[in-house]
Amino acid sequence: MLFDKNISPNKNQACASCHMPYSGFSGPIPSVNLTMIAFPGTVHFRAGKRTAQRHTYAPFFPVLQYNQEQGLFFGGNFWDSRATGYLLRVPDAQQAQGPPVDTQEMGLPDTACVAFRLSHAVYRPLFEEVWGKGSFDIRFPPDIEEICETPGGAAAFGGSTTPVHLSPEDRTRANTVYDHWAQSIDSYEQSVQVSAFSSKFDAFLAGKYTMTADEMTGFQLFNGKGNCNSCHVDGRGTNLKPGQTDTSSTAQVNPLFTCFGSANEGLPLNPRDAFYYQDKPDSYGFTANPYGFGYRDLGLGTFLRSGFGSGPNPNMSWKQYAPTVDGQMQVATARNVALAPTQCPTTEAPGPYFQKGFFHNGYLKSLKQVVHFYNTRDKYAYPVTSGHCPAGTTEKVDCWPMPEVRNNIDMTTGNLGLTDEEENQIVKFLETLSDGFTRPYRNRDTFTGACTKGGSAATQGNEFLIPTPPLPSCASAICGVEPVPNPPIP
Repeated sequence: MLFDKNISPNKNQACASCHMPYSGFSGPIPSVNLTMIAFPGTVHFRAGKRTAQRHTYAPFFPVLQYNQEQGLFFGGNFWDSRATGYLLRVPDAQQAQGPPVDTQEMGLPDTACVAFRLSHAVYRPLFEEVWGKGSFDIRFPPDIEEICETPGGAAAFGGSTTPVHLSPEDRTRANTVYDHWAQSIDSYEQSVQVSAFSSKFDAFLAGKYTMTADEMTGFQLFNGKGNCNSCHVDGRGTNLKPGQTDTSSTAQVNPLFTCFGSANEGLPLNPRDAFYYQDKPDSYGFTANPYGFGYRDLGLGTFLRSGFGSGPNPNMSWKQYAPTVDGQMQVATARNVALAPTQCPTTEAPGPYFQKGFFHNGYLKSLKQVVHFYNTRDKYAYPVTSGHCPAGTTEKVDCWPMPEVRNNIDMTTGNLGLTDEEENQIVKFLETLSDGFTRPYRNRDTFTGACTKGGSAATQGNEFLIPTPPLPSCASAICGVEPVPNPPIP
């Protein structure tokens, strides 16, 4: 199912089109990661607004909840946690239900189209073996093929998300098939073929691998001066004071390197994101982003308001907390952050390397830049937008443009005092979290593109920076929704 392109109007887009094994089930096309960030959908001139998150270890995120004592949200899937897991009780399964009917992605106009296309799939017998012989006893209307060949959002549908006319009974059956589709994909993503726990670090915890000096130093920095494991939890304590030494035992033998929470790390607006330019109707009469550069990605805050580009908040008692989480994005697992194809075995220049995009908007292009950002964000902060760093400075080296969303920024990082060598050592440790060490990672060798060579990880991708245009105020449909951001977002 994950690799089935028939689950899209043009039969040209599968889940795997944006999530391939050789990149840790994340963005598989280096040129997209380098430039437009979000991947084209079934309608190739449409694209989403964020990077493709890794499928690996996503099934282990819990149902979204609000911890009243800490005043924090934990769980869910997607960058904005909108796949809460409320209905299916597994956020990863709910996440799988998003792209097939997302206008920017696989783009089917109705969830019933998934059931219809599955009823004609070569693997239908296997689906029925698992979920029951009567799964597809649905009376589809005669025009369903015509409907399902038309991308969602088309003006012909008049705004309807259920243009397939079904009886209540058949709609319920189609919804059940859609739930089973999602649960099947979640089962695959939970399996050792995807979430493998087969990294150097897993071997290290089992006493079957000895880290190099740089890897071990990077591990100690990850848990200490770098303050990484305060959010990317690894089952050990955090040593923030000089001279502290962790003498504890590992509390978890399969740590997920995430706290399941969300944070606003203060990333600049990335003008390369294709979403900003989709402000005119396409050939189907659909406008993906009528606000253009007036769009601001408030992440979890927009979701709690059931806002534009997100999903419906299933618990309206959460809405009141939206101003406290504006700008926050999910703390992704650090596992497989460095996983790359076998023929391009690193994400770092000079390579040969596989180009990835990091964080939700793909602004950073190497793990070196990621660590350097955490280390120096506040030290080299400038009141400019991307592409406008002052003369004599280099963006991402000694100039960090201002945050897209200035509210609720995580201040536990930003001026860590790491040396250049220590940053590199943390990168070396992050590379130990890639699956495929204790046993081969399936299909990691299927990349057919070219590796990139040359340059420096510190400035990787900088030749593709473009100047951010003058920004209009944040659109009222985003920043004017109650409860409004506090302070107001420009």
